[in-house]
Amino acid sequence: MDREHPTSAPMAEFLRSARSRLTPQEAGLDDPGLLRRRRVSGLRREELARLAGVSVDYYTRLEQGRSRSASTEVLDALATALHLDDAERNHLHTLARPRPTRRRRPRPQRVHPATWDLLDALEETCRPGFVLGRRLDVLAHNRLAGRLITDFRALPAAERNQARFVFLDPHARELYRDWARVAADTAAMLRLDAGRHPNDPALNTLVGELSIRSEEFRRFWSDNKVHRRSTGTKDYHHPLVGDLTVTYQALTPGDDPDQILFVYGTEPGSPSQTSLRLLTRWDTTGDVTAQAHGTRD
Repeated sequence: MDREHPTSAPMAEFLRSARSRLTPQEAGLDDPGLLRRRRVSGLRREELARLAGVSVDYYTRLEQGRSRSASTEVLDALATALHLDDAERNHLHTLARPRPTRRRRPRPQRVHPATWDLLDALEETCRPGFVLGRRLDVLAHNRLAGRLITDFRALPAAERNQARFVFLDPHARELYRDWARVAADTAAMLRLDAGRHPNDPALNTLVGELSIRSEEFRRFWSDNKVHRRSTGTKDYHHPLVGDLTVTYQALTPGDDPDQILFVYGTEPGSPSQTSLRLLTRWDTTGDVTAQAHGTRD
């Protein structure tokens, strides 16, 4: 009999969570008699195994963490049966084949000078921009992003993190008009990073701290959802300029796949664009220009 394999536990948890969220109707199981007799809202193991074309025993061993491997074909079949999106599908494959454990601490991430120049250029076109790294660390942002969200440069280096800001800073709950959605997406982005870097001690410390200090984070983290941002909109309630809505696009700058450049924009001529322009002229200290490049070194 297979013994439980430690590297398969995250995949087992992800499969259980994804199965519990998919209803029989969404999976195409429309038998009224079957639906009346069930006690759970999600799929049963035997239903998912049938949809994926694998045996119930084999799928049960996967979900219990008692099988060390699954072929690419099986993983794709499970992803299709579970209606996973691209980010979730890739996450499943990553969990099934984790990277070898690294004994050395990863090198600190640096933002390329060309990316800093791009952030400055975005500032000139009234576009907030910022760069997130591993663990959702805030590696860089232009002045307008700092004025819209918060000036991470003014925080100690260990606290320049988007997840810490969302879950632990009271300002975030007032800033994001739909804080719950932002918080859920943030936890899901962090979960995606955890799948890519399961042996990152700093990430494990961050998750532990957030779990202790935030009940909402514990709840969202236990959902085992993953999320990769590409494009979308976000609503703010800024204490100085009021409500505004921005569009965003997520890009990968340079050759570091663990960095994401977020570029914000607004509809031309909209009240939101006017609000951002007001923020570009806001200066409470006289030092903002000096602070803008303070983290390049």
